Amino acid sequence: MARMVDGKVAVVTGAGRGIGREIAAMMARHGARVVVNDLGASVAGEGADRSPGAETVELIRAAGGQAVLNTDSVTERKGAETIIGTAIEAFGRVDIVVNNAGILRDRIFHRMSEDEWDAVLAVHLKGSFNVSRAAANHFKEQESGAFVHMTSTSGLIGNFGQANYAAAKLGIVGLSRSIALDMARFNVRSNCISPFAWSRMIGAIPTDTPEQQARVEKLKQMTPDKIAAMAVYLASDAAREITGQILAVRNNEVFLMSQPRPIRGLHRAGGWTPEALAEEMGPAFRSSLVPLERTADVFSWDPV
Repeated sequence: MARMVDGKVAVVTGAGRGIGREIAAMMARHGARVVVNDLGASVAGEGADRSPGAETVELIRAAGGQAVLNTDSVTERKGAETIIGTAIEAFGRVDIVVNNAGILRDRIFHRMSEDEWDAVLAVHLKGSFNVSRAAANHFKEQESGAFVHMTSTSGLIGNFGQANYAAAKLGIVGLSRSIALDMARFNVRSNCISPFAWSRMIGAIPTDTPEQQARVEKLKQMTPDKIAAMAVYLASDAAREITGQILAVRNNEVFLMSQPRPIRGLHRAGGWTPEALAEEMGPAFRSSLVPLERTADVFSWDPV
């Protein structure tokens, strides 16, 4: 088997379970030395437990790989610096950062609390910034490095009851794109994966209706190892020309996702008034307006 990331050092956050564990394990199988970061919190971000991360480390070591555990929180700048410091101390460098740590606090928007908003943004968006920022100077100095961030179609397309999660995940797209632009001169790449996979977080989706139950049953077909393959590829030198992109993985399907670009344009000499916008722009743009859809409306076919 070709070892796609042989000799590299990878940091994977949220690697105690699910997608993160599969990414860490596959990185190791492809030759990377891995820092397994996991706070061991619940899906909602509560509590702490070393055992999930320790189990991932043992899994990697039992297969002949090299891994160390870190249990710091990505939500704190000092914690993120310690995560990257663990890689430097244990393995002498860092080449890959996979920002996978996440929590869910789902609530319909008009009932969502400030704490539910803040907690999700802190782990997903601020956590991705913190760990990326802690690694950035190392990548700059060695003039190489790859970031892989996890986004979601909840942000890219939409979903019910996830305003906090959707905002964080779409924010990560902007963060990744900015990193790609700012650090391209140092041969540093940054990409996003939008994963469809059965995981502990997906397992927290309500199943109160037949529609929700059917959705969850379909998601169970989509195992985390499918996501791990994309993460290893994007982190490898084989993907050296891919940066600033969003790739989705849905069971055996992979997609390059679109990013915002102008669709239609109108010019009016002398500028626009509210009345002119209503009379001219509204009718002209109507057929091109993006419909109010959810992920299931766009990905309407069963996973392949």
